[in-house]
Amino acid sequence: MHLMNFFFTQTKVTAFIAALVLVSILGYIDLMALPAIALSVFYLIPIFQSTWFVGKQAGFFTAFVSAITFYFANSSIWNSGQNFIFFATFVYLLDYIKKLRIEKQKMAKTDFLTGLANSSLFFEFADLEIKRASRFKYQLTIAYIDIDNFKLVNEKLGYQIGNLLLNEVATTLKATLRMTDVIARLGGDEFAILLSETGYDPAKIVLNRVQSKLSEAVAAQDWNVTFSIAAVTFIKPPNSVEEMIERANNLMYFIKHNGKNMLKHERFGEPPESGIENVTQFK
Repeated sequence: MHLMNFFFTQTKVTAFIAALVLVSILGYIDLMALPAIALSVFYLIPIFQSTWFVGKQAGFFTAFVSAITFYFANSSIWNSGQNFIFFATFVYLLDYIKKLRIEKQKMAKTDFLTGLANSSLFFEFADLEIKRASRFKYQLTIAYIDIDNFKLVNEKLGYQIGNLLLNEVATTLKATLRMTDVIARLGGDEFAILLSETGYDPAKIVLNRVQSKLSEAVAAQDWNVTFSIAAVTFIKPPNSVEEMIERANNLMYFIKHNGKNMLKHERFGEPPESGIENVTQFK
């Protein structure tokens, strides 16, 4: 496990060179060993290293070099050819397993319906963003978005339309926000966005545009829903993701009990006399 962690921290070039050096060492040992001792299986170690930590092409190249090295150590074209086929098959299967693993990890962090980040991945990004904001002294903004009357859409129009609505919201958010912004579906009709390096005034412009684009998107489909948006700009980074989430949740609670269809945007981390909130009601 420690060896795996070591290679994960190295560059691909370093891992590739290390694999080729290991092939050379194995070739020398193979040359010095008795003919009765078969060492070909040990070449799988550098082949694994190249394939897993660098890529399939590097794995095939290491497999070829290993087969050539085995030939010079044992002077057997037939055995070297068989070994190359074996090594190449190993590379192909290992690369396939690696892709499955990556896809599984991606699915575990992605909302199955919209393709957005799920709550788990959002929390990870938020934690990293808080640490970056603390280190580089910049502001950040979080916003919760809730679809008002979403339950009625499911009840009156069916779950298929409800799913189309969720996908439309996701598509609109991705088209409206930057690629560097984090967009997530937290569950049900709840979405969250994290605007990195974004202070109050720039965030206000972005959030008003988001509200406008979302309203246009649902109006075009004649869906009778509105949007509640609770946003907090942190002048100073919060101490934790939990604190960030709690403040956004408190704002959403206010919106839901004061008519919905509202954008409420607050600053956090400034003296009270500086003015801390902005509320926009949409009709």
